Amino acid sequence: MTIRLVVLAVLMWAVTYPWRAVPLLTPGIDRLPPSMLAYLRLVGPAVLSSVAAANVLVVTHPDGSHHLHFGVEAAAVLVCVAVVAWRRHVLPGLVVAVAIVAVARAAGLS
Repeated sequence: MTIRLVVLAVLMWAVTYPWRAVPLLTPGIDRLPPSMLAYLRLVGPAVLSSVAAANVLVVTHPDGSHHLHFGVEAAAVLVCVAVVAWRRHVLPGLVVAVAIVAVARAAGLS
């Protein structure tokens, strides 16, 4: 572990924690318009999905060039999004996506 990773973790905490703590620290948040409450509730899943998409779909070659790659992992992300939309909960989608990738890697497909 390097000091850069520790600094990155602290920076990530400083940026993400206030958004997650808004409902706990702000009195009267339930009086906000429903569209604003939906926006605040969906900030976390939006950030998670953008990080997953960037890490799964963009591949970096040794020469430094980037390109899109659609493989088993990309299919797992799409299934995850579908399960989350269906169940309205992130955990079942993540479990299904991890299971898809684990089975594919065990079978030598990825």
